[in-house]
Amino acid sequence: MTDLGPIDSIPSLQAHLQAALRVEHATIPPYLCALYSIPDGTNLEAARVIRSVVMEEMLHMTLVANLLNAVGGTPVLAEPEFPLRYPGPLPGSDAAFEVALLPLSDPALATFLRIERPEQAGAPPQPGRYHTLAQFYDAIRDGFERLVRDLGPDAVFTGPRERQVDPATWYYGGGGDAIVVHNLETARQAIDEVKEQGEGSARSIDDGDGEPAHYYRFLELRAGRRFRQGDTPESGPTGAEIPLDWTVILPMRPNPRVSEYSARPEVQAKMVAFNRAYTRLLRELQRAYGGEPHRLREAVPIMYECRYQAQALMRMPSFAGDGTTAGPSFEFDAGAGFE
Repeated sequence: MTDLGPIDSIPSLQAHLQAALRVEHATIPPYLCALYSIPDGTNLEAARVIRSVVMEEMLHMTLVANLLNAVGGTPVLAEPEFPLRYPGPLPGSDAAFEVALLPLSDPALATFLRIERPEQAGAPPQPGRYHTLAQFYDAIRDGFERLVRDLGPDAVFTGPRERQVDPATWYYGGGGDAIVVHNLETARQAIDEVKEQGEGSARSIDDGDGEPAHYYRFLELRAGRRFRQGDTPESGPTGAEIPLDWTVILPMRPNPRVSEYSARPEVQAKMVAFNRAYTRLLRELQRAYGGEPHRLREAVPIMYECRYQAQALMRMPSFAGDGTTAGPSFEFDAGAGFE
């Protein structure tokens, strides 16, 4: 695994932010597989929780893109190496665990908790081979501060302002909002938003916006209870029960790949159609983050297209003959163009 190395120059900061963009994206397909495995009209609270996390991960991608644009970088999403090949470790991490595409299940929730786990008090920043995402973002924050101190802010924040996604051009319905990054203060704000909303801390369940952080939302689902006032990370959630009917979850076969379904052309064709829509989505996002922020609105219909195709795949029997279904593979399709 490639070590990202220290953040000691503008190019190294840009490389770390591009890695952070991959990391934030790498969490979304697993969360979507869990969400799409919940049939419409069932397990409403679990679906609401996972959907809220997905929306906020999209915000995190946007914040990281703003950070990268602010320092003169170019966010890259539309290339075969950008999506994670599942199962696999988070980009740039210490590879302590792998992220897989799974239906909603205890193994899926266990992985989500590992992705979002808070850093422990006193944990050092880690620019590469990081143990927690919070330590990775601590290193990025340190890198910004060091470069501003050594080079001066004008040498660090060189990106054109018009490439920033601001709240006025951001179609969004989750917690937090886009932050225009143009100096050290706004860079810190963007990094803190990503950290607090995702991991929270080992001392508080709050994400800074009045909701449990992602880690604690997933802990609620695994425990089957909501956090209530007075609960702490140590106590765990002690509030109202979260009803979850596991019997209706669609049994998607883990980590599907298009190449595995050559003997099932009807399934393979739908998987290819999903991947082409997914690839068009990545291209729209790249254009949005590359100076056309209005294209975020253009991406919304493609997101719905991906959803409907994924849900259809999860109702098609897989080739395994073990009661599992097919599912989306989130593979980049170089043949997919704009429509």
